[in-house]
Amino acid sequence: MIIKQYYLGCLAHASYLVADDKSRTAAVVDPQRDVAQYLRDANEGGYTITHVFLTHFHADFLAGHIELRDEVGATICLGSRAEPEFRATAVKDGDRIEFGDVRLEILETPGHTPEGISIVVYDLAKSTDTPYAVLTGDTLFIGDVGRPDLLASVGVTADQLADMLYDSLTQKLMKLPDATLVYPAHGAGSMCGKNLSKDTVSTIGEQKKFNYALQPMSREEFKRIVTSEQPEVPSYFLHDAVLNRQEHPTLAASLAHALNALSVDDVLRLKSEGSQLLDVRDAVDFEGAHLVGSVNVGIQGKYATWCGTVLDQAHSIVVIAESGGEEEAVTRLGRIGFDNVAGYLKGGMDALNDRPELVAKIERITAVALSERMTTAEAPTVVDVRSEKEWNTKRIAGSVNIPLNHLRERVNEIPDGHPVVVHCEGGYRSAIAASILAQAGRPDVFDMVGGYNAWAASKLPVETSPALG
Repeated sequence: MIIKQYYLGCLAHASYLVADDKSRTAAVVDPQRDVAQYLRDANEGGYTITHVFLTHFHADFLAGHIELRDEVGATICLGSRAEPEFRATAVKDGDRIEFGDVRLEILETPGHTPEGISIVVYDLAKSTDTPYAVLTGDTLFIGDVGRPDLLASVGVTADQLADMLYDSLTQKLMKLPDATLVYPAHGAGSMCGKNLSKDTVSTIGEQKKFNYALQPMSREEFKRIVTSEQPEVPSYFLHDAVLNRQEHPTLAASLAHALNALSVDDVLRLKSEGSQLLDVRDAVDFEGAHLVGSVNVGIQGKYATWCGTVLDQAHSIVVIAESGGEEEAVTRLGRIGFDNVAGYLKGGMDALNDRPELVAKIERITAVALSERMTTAEAPTVVDVRSEKEWNTKRIAGSVNIPLNHLRERVNEIPDGHPVVVHCEGGYRSAIAASILAQAGRPDVFDMVGGYNAWAASKLPVETSPALG
């Protein structure tokens, strides 16, 4: 038996290929939408992928179950409460799928979602009674558990889901042998929990010792802990949860119409019709020169999450990238179900070499220079676009906190008539924020290089909230 983990860092997402050498059969669990890696590895190992499992309807990415069904005829398997809009096999507690020396046994583990399942994996060549591993989806993470407040379904409240989660953990997963390997669907950086570890595999025994949510406590105490201080949900999550339930076009079909080279005039026409201009270059390049009206979300950071937060599914997208980077940018949008790409600017920014009237820039400022300007009569408004929790911990005195995910709706809270300096922790989010402010027509926008980290490293004064000392 082989279990191979595929970890997609930009979405903190883990998926799995479970294969059997005897029968040359395999199953894939929680696949990402671009499925070439599973097909390649199955082909190289001589395996036939017969089943694809979704442990639940994921909200943070569009899964690849439709792709694997269409590519290799894999049977889609979902928990018995899933109610998909496509043909799938419903699985419930105790159901088994066996091929060669592999047994996959289903545990229904609702809590993160009503339809959640975990998959207990047996290596029958070693033992028919003792499980080897459990694929826990978003029910149990390394260091955390799936949040029950993420997408409380119609008719099912977060409180009811927390009850289900408590039972799934205490009555099912924690009763597996301590040596059972734990393979979750997410790691650190995922919004599906608040305390996920950077580790991508553990054991039931280790989690019973070190996972805060698995410590002995009452049901009510558990519910209070797992619902408190959860990060705010990105706006695209509901969109993806719904799409994963529906029949929808494959990623290949999406790319076929999205990888469309556009002239400058084509881009301007689409912009006039409401298209969103997405520049995926590094912040320093974007701020040095960009097409007027474009928003910067650098492809080297948490690209998919922030694209899903600041872009709109209802309007088409035009990508502006370094030459050769267009397909990656579009593919990564497709991973979160953004199939509304109209094309990309042919030649990137070089296409604007003879159109200087269409090019704008955003000024950058160092922490030391900002500190000096804050003591003058022309002191700028400093906007910190980190989360409220980050801002409360330590901040630049006098800064205004408007988290990036709320900046568009709160632009009017920033006073007119003064320069505006935006910053985040290290510079990635502030570049997005600066582009949004420039797009909104705000003059004199500056991006602080290196963010709060640079301010602190320069030994400049900071303050904390009184409650935090």
